[in-house]
Amino acid sequence: MLYRTAGQFKTSYAADHALFPVRQDAWLLGVILLFAFVIFPLTASEFTFKALLTPVLVYSLAALGLNILTGYAGQLSLGTGAFMGVGAYACFKLITIFPEMNVLVAILASGFFSAAVGVAFGLPSLRIKGFYLAIATLAAQFFLVWLFEKWAWLCNYSSSGSIQVPTVEMFGTPVFGPNALAIVQYYFVLGVVALITIAAINITRGRIGRMWKAVRDMDIAAELVGINLMKAKLSAFAVSSYVVGVAGALFVFLWRGAAEPVAFDIALSFRVLFIAIIGGLGSVLGNFLGAILIVALPVILNTLPATFGIPISSAMVEHLNTMIVGALIIAILVIEPHGLARFWQIIREKLIMWPFPH
Repeated sequence: MLYRTAGQFKTSYAADHALFPVRQDAWLLGVILLFAFVIFPLTASEFTFKALLTPVLVYSLAALGLNILTGYAGQLSLGTGAFMGVGAYACFKLITIFPEMNVLVAILASGFFSAAVGVAFGLPSLRIKGFYLAIATLAAQFFLVWLFEKWAWLCNYSSSGSIQVPTVEMFGTPVFGPNALAIVQYYFVLGVVALITIAAINITRGRIGRMWKAVRDMDIAAELVGINLMKAKLSAFAVSSYVVGVAGALFVFLWRGAAEPVAFDIALSFRVLFIAIIGGLGSVLGNFLGAILIVALPVILNTLPATFGIPISSAMVEHLNTMIVGALIIAILVIEPHGLARFWQIIREKLIMWPFPH
């Protein structure tokens, strides 16, 4: 079979714990990257970029940030939407105050502001955990959205109270604003997501990631073996909020084009949380699988009747869409509570062992 591992010998501990211990995993990643960087841009339409590819990448990055905090460090958070808002407003202020700043630098720098806010609201994690910590982050969610609405300086005293993305060029090509091409924005988002995903994989597989997992599994035992709980928890909040802040900047500047404070409400936080849970907590791959199910599948279902000429009203399509996606989410959580990433692990293990029983 395709996943036969005969002849792939490991002669060292490092080789046995490599990122791709099975050669076919690297080949599969290469195929995925080929589709993402070459085939999709050559074949996708403007609608596909705007409604499918770019939002899936943005939500995947936001779920990755939440997964670092909840899946790897075990700290519950319901303030993801607000932290995305911090990144978006920080990017907007950086670009308007420093118009000569490179757009990539502005996007990546906006995450530091979100990280600082995340650490501030992560301080309660030093004394409380579980649902009590979730309530504390929920308070951060409501407070930050209220701040976005009341502090007019954040939106440059706009009468509408919303962020209006200006036209910004990079190497002579519009990246932000109404004149930017969807394929340019897609490549920009894809590059940022790929860069941060590589960094997240390295962090979670290294010393810091092992420290987070120890705190997640049993914080008292982790402290007894010498792990600094304050450093571990606050570093998880910082890294998570940074990634979420960058996702928030991409959410507004590379996809939505404009945003009001209500765009970062509790519904956005829950949507990112659902993506992380459905995809699989403690998994990098799960964030992308969950985003495909929660973000892309409804769009695909909405377009099917028109594609095949089925006479059905748009309201009925929306109802059926909600029912189908909801039933799939329930079925997945009942069959495999560890999410879609665990499904892939099971399939991969069976492919490796085929045709022998497993």
